Amino acid sequence: MRDLLTSAQMRAIEQAAIGSGAVTGLELMERAGRGVVEAVFEEWPELAQAPQRAVVLCGPGNNGGDGFVIARLLKEWGWEVEVFLQGEPERLPPDAKANFERWGSRPGSIEEFETREGWQADLVVDALFGTGLARPVQGLGNLLRELSGLRDGSPVAPGRPRGRPAIVAVDMPSGLCADSGRVLSHGEAQAPSALSADLTVTFHRPKPGHFLAGGPHQCGKLVCKDIGLSSWQKILPPEASPICHLAAPGPLSRIAKAGDSHKYSHGHALVLSGPKARSGAARLAARGALRVGAGLVTVAAPKSALEECAAQLTAIMLRRCDSGADLDSLLGDARLNALCLGPGLGLGGETRELARHALQSGRPCVLDADALTVFADAPEELFEMLHPDCVLTPHGGEFARLFPDIAARLQAPASTGPAFSKLDATRAAAARAGCVVLFKGADTVIADPSGQCALNAACYGRAAPWLATAGSGDVLTGFIAGLLARGFAPMQAAESAAWLHVECALKYGPGLIAEDLPEMLPQVFRDLGL
Repeated sequence: MRDLLTSAQMRAIEQAAIGSGAVTGLELMERAGRGVVEAVFEEWPELAQAPQRAVVLCGPGNNGGDGFVIARLLKEWGWEVEVFLQGEPERLPPDAKANFERWGSRPGSIEEFETREGWQADLVVDALFGTGLARPVQGLGNLLRELSGLRDGSPVAPGRPRGRPAIVAVDMPSGLCADSGRVLSHGEAQAPSALSADLTVTFHRPKPGHFLAGGPHQCGKLVCKDIGLSSWQKILPPEASPICHLAAPGPLSRIAKAGDSHKYSHGHALVLSGPKARSGAARLAARGALRVGAGLVTVAAPKSALEECAAQLTAIMLRRCDSGADLDSLLGDARLNALCLGPGLGLGGETRELARHALQSGRPCVLDADALTVFADAPEELFEMLHPDCVLTPHGGEFARLFPDIAARLQAPASTGPAFSKLDATRAAAARAGCVVLFKGADTVIADPSGQCALNAACYGRAAPWLATAGSGDVLTGFIAGLLARGFAPMQAAESAAWLHVECALKYGPGLIAEDLPEMLPQVFRDLGL
């Protein structure tokens, strides 16, 4: 697991390390600057061959101090370096000012850089604001848009960008909130501005904004450099907001099956199906539950769908279920230990009835799609029935229907930082629902009512755009149900399922359709050494 630190958490760690006397702010700044230069040469080895030309844009805070270190190191390497500063050197913080003095010459102003015609460079370094940005950038919108326009929007390719300078952001592209990945905006009257980099170099731990919302696009490629703070992470006080981490599969010992086990050792998942011509989503979920390792999976379908389900199912069992009473009868079998409902279930009163009976059983449940939308007019009715062993898996539209006030905060312009983030929204939703919430997207967030949070980011090297296909969410729901059946705790089941879902897509690649996802699980498991 890799922790993600908010800007406040990162500052607390730095201040504790500095306050202890183990390291100085100047030393941390030097390490950060060296980390950026190292990352640049690793990404573009040809740039290590002097002479090259660099432009370093420094801001009025400590991020600007990092920029002065980078400028000095590149100059020592034999580069021709120009530095431009927003504000006056005399007003820099002490450590940044010390590095300005080490640089040894007065920088130009940002205004000079903006108005210069025909400037040339092999590298542009954005050391303007970093992670500390708390309000929209002032007066730099045109500059950020001009620099961002040098990128064509395509993924960063190996080697130096052709015909233009490489753009590198220090810690965070300027204009972007480090905690939310959102561009801080003055409002509708002025377009929000943030730099788009080819490479972003951050320190100690990544920040949530590197993975959330527009962060991955703005960052280009992300590299995290160690600056010697690992031993200080434990100082975060208990009252600090919970640390979010990047999602990972659960313990491999839980995923593997013991040699002396039998099918009932690994649980029995029940997937509720919709009526005739709407059973496909349930069958996708059921296939996912079986492939992820549930010992048995049964589809419970209404009479109208029995024939089409029977024609498609082999290893998956089939039972008739037309009402809540029928579901109660099925649940008389205590070996049915996890329920999946929602995909293709329909938006009628029958779905509400089935949800009520499923939740009253007290068994672990995963609710998706129609099982969420059917309560859009009365979400509190659903919340009153939920229990801690439930998992809700809304996409953006379903989230907005269940949690309209939280969704409105997330959709409102971000005018101050730290901006309200998808992490904040999912934590708030989990606290209200009293169970785990998995908020889908390329930046899937999973949270439980205590605030524990995981981020499953399908970006950078894990980008999986092929998951944007009909039915892929139904398979994810099935993965969660299968892991619940196997005895995984709801948070662990949701996190592991989300991670496996992306890995399956990466294993298959372009051309993926939902039916392919469960079939890639054996390869993913083999790669895990199972």
